[in-house]
Amino acid sequence: MSGTPASGPSGDVARGVIAVAGEALVDIVPAPVPAYFEFAPGGSPANVAVGLARLGAPARMLARIADDLLGRKLRAHLEDNGVDLSHVIRAREQSSLALVEIADDGVASYDFRISGTADWQWTASELTGALEPDGTTPVVALHSGSLALTTPPGADVLRSLMSRAVDTATISYDPNCRPLLMGDPAEVLSGVHELLGLADVVKVSDEDLHWLMPGHEPVDVITEWLELGPAVVAVTLGGEGVVAGSASGLHTTRPGKKIDVVDTVGAGDSFSAAMLAGLHRRGLLGAAARDDLYRIDAATLDAVLDEAGSAAAITCSRHGANPPTLADLGLQ
Repeated sequence: MSGTPASGPSGDVARGVIAVAGEALVDIVPAPVPAYFEFAPGGSPANVAVGLARLGAPARMLARIADDLLGRKLRAHLEDNGVDLSHVIRAREQSSLALVEIADDGVASYDFRISGTADWQWTASELTGALEPDGTTPVVALHSGSLALTTPPGADVLRSLMSRAVDTATISYDPNCRPLLMGDPAEVLSGVHELLGLADVVKVSDEDLHWLMPGHEPVDVITEWLELGPAVVAVTLGGEGVVAGSASGLHTTRPGKKIDVVDTVGAGDSFSAAMLAGLHRRGLLGAAARDDLYRIDAATLDAVLDEAGSAAAITCSRHGANPPTLADLGLQ
């Protein structure tokens, strides 16, 4: 479960830490041998943390990971990829499981076994100091999303953490909807709107929007969501690329990458990781850089989106959630 090791951060990148809050669970995925299954590390936030570390961005995981066989494997995977685990809780509850089905076109669908498991049992005290500097290195961004922000009882605790982080860090958010578990889409959308009021950087898939806001075009959603506060909203369109907009009035469409799709597991998480890593390398994360992020220019936005699209495409060309390194993206 350890995967490809992380690239070491450069001196320039070491200016700040990106914290990622949420689930680190185990995916049960179809193996290359028919009728067999594999256990693989997963969970959208954990995938983002690994993706950041492989791209040279210092990543701190905020998670509750079980002290069972699978939980220890998850810890080893994150640690082997260079993710800071100093704020990970060693939970008494069992590990969460996601059962993954891969369609003929490589698109993944999910079923879950999460009742009473470790990822969702947050208490406020467990996040004490979660956003404190690492020595002299500040936490410049906090990313979260997916089940962690909708599953009680811990969802409210993580949402409170995001609210507190606004004063010091860039807030990154990916709804990453899971219809089997999230309930009424209208209620979920209300919660999404609340988080859009906190977020600076938002990534959402067209598949999420089909469930949350059926019949709405991505470009219209981008305009609506930007009015709620974010600096950048990006809607991924699968193999068709991405459409995005900024608070400064930019609107852009970037094409998809032509690849042979193995599966789409973790592709959106790789996109989020590469988008944050790209902003990080350009000095656009952190409360002090918020004005610059809200004034992002067209060339910078397109470059960041292109890197993120390439990262997602590389992940789709591999088995499972296996995000690229800087070298894979030709950036090292």
